[in-house]
Amino acid sequence: MKTPAQKRRDKKKSHIPFRLNLLFFIVFLLFSSLILRLGYLQIIRGDEFQAEVDRTERTTITGSVPRGEIFDANLRRLVGNEARHTITYTRGRNVPASQMAEVAYDLADYISMPSVPFFAVDSGSDLSRRDLQDYFIATNQDVIRGRMSDEEMTMDGSDAYQSMLDYVSDEELEELTERELEAAAIFKKMNAAYALSTVNVKNEDVTHEEIARISENLDNLPGVGTGTDWVRMYPEGDMLSSILGTVSTEDRGVPADRLRTYLAQGYSRNDRVGLSQIERQYESVLRGSKSRLDTETNSRGDIINQIELYSGEKGDNLILTIDIGFQEQVEQIAIDSLAQRQGLNNSIYIVAMDPRNGDVLALTGKEIRDGEVRDNALGTINQNFTMGSSVKGATIIASYMEDVLNSSNNTIVDTPIRIRGSSPIRSVFNRGSGRIPMNDITALERSSNVYMAKLAMRMGGVYDYTPGEALPINGGEVLATQRKYFNQFGLGVPTGIDLPSESTGYQGPGTGAGEALFFSFGQYDTYTTMQLAQYVSTIANGGTRLAPRLVSEIRDTDSSNGQVGALKTEIEPKILNHVNASEEAMSRVQQGFYQAVNGSQGTARTIFSGTPYVVAGKTGTAETFYWDDDLGRNTVSVTNLTFVGYAPYDNPEIAVAVVVPNLPNENRTNQENQRAARRVFDAYFGAGEFEGSASYNEAEDISDLEESAEEIQGEEE
Repeated sequence: MKTPAQKRRDKKKSHIPFRLNLLFFIVFLLFSSLILRLGYLQIIRGDEFQAEVDRTERTTITGSVPRGEIFDANLRRLVGNEARHTITYTRGRNVPASQMAEVAYDLADYISMPSVPFFAVDSGSDLSRRDLQDYFIATNQDVIRGRMSDEEMTMDGSDAYQSMLDYVSDEELEELTERELEAAAIFKKMNAAYALSTVNVKNEDVTHEEIARISENLDNLPGVGTGTDWVRMYPEGDMLSSILGTVSTEDRGVPADRLRTYLAQGYSRNDRVGLSQIERQYESVLRGSKSRLDTETNSRGDIINQIELYSGEKGDNLILTIDIGFQEQVEQIAIDSLAQRQGLNNSIYIVAMDPRNGDVLALTGKEIRDGEVRDNALGTINQNFTMGSSVKGATIIASYMEDVLNSSNNTIVDTPIRIRGSSPIRSVFNRGSGRIPMNDITALERSSNVYMAKLAMRMGGVYDYTPGEALPINGGEVLATQRKYFNQFGLGVPTGIDLPSESTGYQGPGTGAGEALFFSFGQYDTYTTMQLAQYVSTIANGGTRLAPRLVSEIRDTDSSNGQVGALKTEIEPKILNHVNASEEAMSRVQQGFYQAVNGSQGTARTIFSGTPYVVAGKTGTAETFYWDDDLGRNTVSVTNLTFVGYAPYDNPEIAVAVVVPNLPNENRTNQENQRAARRVFDAYFGAGEFEGSASYNEAEDISDLEESAEEIQGEEE
């Protein structure tokens, strides 16, 4: 029998093996669970996880296509596309800068790239300091991070990158090899690409050898490809350049102020878009339909395959209303006129329109800058001038419409007007104190300032006044009334031309009686040459204001020969309003315009004598001030000469407006406004020096015009 002490020793011995057994058992269970879990992951779900590793993602990305081209009325190309070989790079999803830098370095072995660094030349370098810093950081990230402090390493975003830039020295940049400089130039282009977008790495002077070398090594150059790019070319040089507009470069891409709008329309940030004028106005037509590529990327974001879903379609073509031949003649007329310039005059603006449909037949602005004649056709819609007496036709019609002028009270005595607080008002032909009675027609023929001013008085309720005393009219109300009627002719309001921006002129701030009187004969508000052309076209066609039209048709491209194809859209003439004047009122102004050119006392009779066609029109002389851009203020007093007219008088098909600004006041013999207008009409009808080069309806000929002119002049006599 065991003693109690023996029992205690036996119990102690059996307790220790039990704990170890328990520990071994627990370890066994843990290892068993781990083995089972590993077996489950490898055997049961192995394929699933392998698929996750090998997972690819498909995305559709778009590619650029050639823009539509722009042609004149006779299908002569004004803006075209020049095809070029290009080397492209499509950036994958989440591709880091270091990986792009590696590709750029490899690509530099196959192509030559302009790569003059900033430190090698004073100006005109291909690579700025920032360009080289970006490349250096991309290829030396560990080195740069090793130079940064712990605090700088915790920075985010642009602050962190700016800190990295600070640790790249110019000495290190100057040690870059020639190949590294070329790689930096390539990297600069690549780095402009957003995820899953394509940029042109090189699209100028790409040789066939470079294309061949890259094509042979595409497997080693992820994202790199070859193709065809298109750049704008201008067969007619500088002609209408300011009206045709510009297209952004790939580097600039979509303008920041319209980024959201363009992105919502399916553009990429680096797409080339129209920036100004016709290129911008018709962007939706010219852009075309972008190509679509089914793009496959792996889990790292590398592009591993691309399949073309849609090759894209070139943009549609625009057909202008302008004939290049006539446009060239009008431009030469403007250049010839500038050769006769005097004083501060350094520009001339001309617009020719078809009053029947609003077609712009020609427009030009020429100005002298830095001693050279430069194109400024855009000045016809955004340069404002005091136009003088050429707007008097609107004053006459406004007076009829306001019921202050009719056939029974249209005789007014022209004699100088003197009212308190205003400069005297005189007509050029009556500088003294003579008293010359005239009606509305003779007032236009001889260009009476007094007649117009007294009509403005009538609008204010005053039919008689006491010389030397204040005029008891509300000048602000009279100005508002006059402007209301002038607006109906396009003076002081948008013309509706198919361009994205135009000036509406400048409205004088005064409200006095004097301002209202001077407004009546064109000595207050300012207008553009295009507004002047719309105004005279409205008179020529009997009161219908048509929007000036630069584009008449939209056509596609013939796929068989690349030339202009079938008509897709015809741009219809756009009627803005009808002037609600009586037929008599419109006829009286038309007769007045006829007399101004053909009457024995007409202000334009000398220049237009002997034409084989009949012109009706109105001259204008405005005293104003020269605006000095450098000083930012008006300086010396100058004179603007203007002319508006249309022909043939009995069936108008061309209306012309000419503005010659900033001539000296002391020389009143300059008639370049009329002379230029006469030559424009001659060019259009193929008369005088332009005989045999008519731009008018070819169903007529010059003998028909001469017969018509003789009949009209016989009726007037």
